[in-house]
Order: sequence, then structure tokens, then C-alpha cells
Amino acid sequence: MISAEAPPLQRTGALIDVMNALPHELRARGHDISVALPFYREIRENPAFEAKHTGVTVDVRVGKKTYIAEYLEGRSASGVQLFLIRCDKFFDRPGIYGEHGKPYEDNAARFSFFCKAALELARRLIPSLQILHVHDWAAALVPVFVRAHHLPFATVLTIHRLAEQGSFWGLDFSLTNLPERFFTLHGIEFFGRLNFLKGGILYADKITTVSEHYRREILMPAGGYGLDQVLRENAQRLTAILHGADYTRWNPASDRLLPAHYDPRTLRGKQMCRKALLGQMKLTPKPRGPVFGMVTRVVEEKGFEILVPLLDRLLCDDVRLIILGEGDPAYETALAVASRKFRTKFAYMRNYDEKLAHLIEAGVDITLIPSRFEPAALSAMYSLKYGALPVARATGGIQEIIQDYDPAADSGYGFLCYEYSTEAFWDAIKRAREIFRDRNVWTTLMKRAMARSFSWDAAAQSYETLYQELVGADDQVAA
Repeated sequence: MISAEAPPLQRTGALIDVMNALPHELRARGHDISVALPFYREIRENPAFEAKHTGVTVDVRVGKKTYIAEYLEGRSASGVQLFLIRCDKFFDRPGIYGEHGKPYEDNAARFSFFCKAALELARRLIPSLQILHVHDWAAALVPVFVRAHHLPFATVLTIHRLAEQGSFWGLDFSLTNLPERFFTLHGIEFFGRLNFLKGGILYADKITTVSEHYRREILMPAGGYGLDQVLRENAQRLTAILHGADYTRWNPASDRLLPAHYDPRTLRGKQMCRKALLGQMKLTPKPRGPVFGMVTRVVEEKGFEILVPLLDRLLCDDVRLIILGEGDPAYETALAVASRKFRTKFAYMRNYDEKLAHLIEAGVDITLIPSRFEPAALSAMYSLKYGALPVARATGGIQEIIQDYDPAADSGYGFLCYEYSTEAFWDAIKRAREIFRDRNVWTTLMKRAMARSFSWDAAAQSYETLYQELVGADDQVAA
């Protein structure tokens, strides 16, 4: 597997969670699997992660310049083999794609290099690889290079976030060193620009995305971010596989990062986590109104354009709110201003902290998910397991994970809104706020939510079937 994000990076994000759980699950099923990712500064400075030099270096041409790729090897916490591609010119930086909400200006060069260096690694590994499974735009040129150079690999592209496509100036095409025939309407050119993700869609043998509802959304103009026509033309190669939650890391009954454990039968530990969270965030423990929380990227796609306008209304009530995440500087500023205005009710933490992320899931009563697009909705799976009932916009994987509460039928365990607007989301919050007053009903919904299970086993089996279609059912699959 080839990805710009994977453990041992310590950040919030669905892609990192997937790259932690899916390779581990496939390895447990007997497959020979490894992961290639850049050797970022964050990984190099992580004292808990040990990487050893392989002694292998390769010259990689990017445009008219040549850079040296150095390969290191390590193991993830779950035992999966990691190959880290080192080139300090490109990856010895504070961020992955950029800093302070601005992308690095040389991202086209950085990730062209990464894709080429990952392929050079794949060509040298023994036993020979059969499948290269690439994730999102930063690795999406790999299938293009495989096709252009007639390399003996089957390729799979998984689209986690279609909105981020790797779109660059047309002149950056020279960095790929591909023949000119690839920079056309039927290649990786898109309205005069170089588009990494379009290349992956066109040239991968199989394309997957992370939920059936998201698959439908990206085939339509409203959710296709311009690539919907390209996806429709290649829909015969596009399948949806609903991803799972990694319950070895996200389970309140065994979570090593929590001050107390709990499960649907014994919920006392959740109240202890709630108290610990409010104390750590220096928020008032009373009155007994609900505690809302979010662990997310602070970007428009996650719904902050409809959330920020209702912060004053929300925080004037007897509630507390905790948000953890970084992203768009404008939204970060708005959250920081609101947190100063409501010091005893609202805490905003920008820098990701894994222990705090787990404590938020365990300590809040309600999770807010106002997303415009929520492809896999892994955060919703975690919230359900921790008994943090979600208020969410019904989009993407949300519709496959959360069932709206219907008091007449006494069914459901979440609160959905179907229109993407501040007022519609506010109505869903008010509905949850009203139900919260009835502790018996709320406890029933919590137990119902915590009983839901979205394991990786089914997703891994679906990927296994996909791989077998590419290499033959009788072959031993190696990813």
C-alpha cells in the first residue's frame, strides 16, 4: 500500500486510521503486506518509533532534476512492515501537505517524487509484489506510471476524499517525465491543469471508495468536484467498501488512554471520563446540560461554515463544547474568538493530542458532525461505541452508520438533518437537547448506540475479493 498518510503519524484523520487498521487486518488474514510512506520530520522525531536504514538508495528524476531516495524500514504498532521514503529536501518539514492552511508550493514535485520512489521500491522487493494499492491523490500517479512503463503490477486506487485532487499548474506536468500523450483530455490533463487524482481514476485497474452513499454522491455533479463525469465514464471499475472501526484502539471497555473504562452494562466510567474532560479543559462542571464535542479537521468540508454561525446560540444555553483539530486559519480564528468569549463553556484545542481525542469521545454526551461530505464517517463509528450520540448531517457514510431517532417507533440512536444549512443543523441540535433532558430515554439510546459494531473484518474480506479478481482466485495475494 502506498499512502502519504499512515502510522506512525499521530494526527486526526480517517486516512491514517484506515492505514493503521486495514493492513493489520489483511496481515491477520495471512497476506504479505507492507506500507510505503514518506519519512516526515514528525516520524523522524518520534522517540517511540524505530526505523533502520535498508542501505538502499535510488536516484529519482523529477523534471530536469534528480533527487536521492533513501529507504528505511520499520514496523507499525500492529506489526505491519513499513517502508519510509526519505528525501529531506521534500519531507523534512513541519507539515504533510502544507502549513497554516496553505499548501506547500512544490507539492507537485514532492508527490511526483514520492510516487516514483515508491515504484522503485516496489520493483526491488522480493518476493515480487502483485498489487499496488494506492490511497488518495498524493499516491494517485502510481497507476499512471505503471501503465506508462508497462510494469507488472495490478493497481487499486481508494478515494477517501475526492475534494482533494492534487491539481497543479499545467507546466508541472514536466515534473512527471511522462510522454506528452498523457497530458490530454483522455489523460491527466484537466482544464489545462495537472490532476493527480484524475490520473489514478483513469489508469488504476480497480477504484474503490469508502461507502455506498459516497460512491453515489461522487458520481453526481454536486458531489463530484468536477470529476463526476470522469468517474461516471469509469464507473464499471468503481466499487464501494464500507470501512470499519478499529476497536482495538477505539473501545471504552479497554481504552488505555481513558481514566476509567465502561461498557453498555456499566456506564459509571463514562461519567468519570466526563468529569475528567471538563476538569482538564477548565470548563464548568455545572449545570447538567449536555457536553458537545468534535475531533475533526477544521475545514469547510467538515461543516464549519454552518456550525460557526450558531456558536453563540449554542453556547448561550446550559451546554459545554470542546473542539480538537486544525485546518483553515479563518475557522481556527473564529473558534479561538468564541472560546475566549465563552471561557467556562467552550474549549478549542488546535494541536492534535491522541490522549485528549480519546477522552473527548468518552467524556462528551453529543458529537457534532455537520459535514458537507463525510465519506466513511469513521468518527461517527467511534462516537457510537463511546456512547456519544451524534448530531449529524445525513451525507456519505453517515447514512449507513447512524439511524435517526424516531420516538414513535422507539428506534434509532442519533439525530440527523437532511439539509445542509445552519438552521437545519440547529433544529437537529435542539431535538437532541430536548431528548437529553429525559435521562432514561437518553441512557437507552446510549446503550443502543454502543451495541452497534462496524468491524474491519467485512471490509477486509471485500478487499480480499477485489484483489483476487485482479490476480486470480488461486494466487496468494500480496499487497
